[in-house]
Amino acid sequence: MSGADMLSVRVSKKTVEAQGIQSFELVDAQGAALPAFTAGSHIDVFLPGGLIRQYSLCNDPKETQRYVLGVLRDPASRGGSQAMHDAVNEGDVLQISRPKNHFALAPGAKSSLLLAGGIGITPILCMAEQLAQQHAPFEMHYCTRERERTAFFERISGAAFAAQVQFHFDAGAPEQKLDIPALLANPEAGRHLYVCGPKGFINAVLDQAKAAGWPADQLHCEFFAGEEVKALAGDGSFEVKLASSGKVITVAADTTVVKALADAGVEVLTSCEQGVCGTCLTRVLEGEIDHRDQYLTPEEQAANDQFLPCCSRATSPLLVLDL
Repeated sequence: MSGADMLSVRVSKKTVEAQGIQSFELVDAQGAALPAFTAGSHIDVFLPGGLIRQYSLCNDPKETQRYVLGVLRDPASRGGSQAMHDAVNEGDVLQISRPKNHFALAPGAKSSLLLAGGIGITPILCMAEQLAQQHAPFEMHYCTRERERTAFFERISGAAFAAQVQFHFDAGAPEQKLDIPALLANPEAGRHLYVCGPKGFINAVLDQAKAAGWPADQLHCEFFAGEEVKALAGDGSFEVKLASSGKVITVAADTTVVKALADAGVEVLTSCEQGVCGTCLTRVLEGEIDHRDQYLTPEEQAANDQFLPCCSRATSPLLVLDL
């Protein structure tokens, strides 16, 4: 990432939002306005220890003086959430990327259905803020284990759009739990669905929406984490060729393209290493790709001109990479 794409920010506020969840308010280190962003945007945060993690912006998109992140301390994480909770404090200066958006609101939608599971509230809340400003019709459902684990509860309850939001608690009465089949039973033309949260929650929503006949172009999701990259039984070795030098590198059946490149002295910037964030996205000039990511759309995968080397492989003997 070039220096022009980097921003220096100061942590102006760190707040406990719910059990296991903290928010971080970031302001420009020199007091300047921050680059504008739209609902669904995220930033890369360069953390102590060399980690890079992506976090959604969850404040009002019209604000230019600050970015707000919500971070769950995840005991199963690979160090990012722990670093945010334990090593990042008020007054610290961090390096971040400019906002990027791969989960944007569809222009011209007649209405929007926003579904958040747990910490998946962060981009969904930003969407609610933007839709409310635009006086666009929307409905939001926020599912958590219990009230004590519900981040931004007071903010949402006191918002101008509070009447358009329903909370659902796993530990609550049966009648208040989210009935996904009933909610998605009647797809409407121009009504777009946005879902973010744990993978199981997202899959349950999308599977039900597809079964109910929702068109694919009206379904939008963002995963916060993928799955650990594992070799599959049918995996074999293949080669990658660097277009700039002609160097050919063998990728063994039990390793990733990113690791094979690193072992050969070719560093590719990575973050999640699970095919979710897109940090390592690389152009492919020749060869057939075995896509295993959750980042590219089916149309982008079908184009066969880019892949995520942290998890995807080749179905052809050779891939020529734009490296």
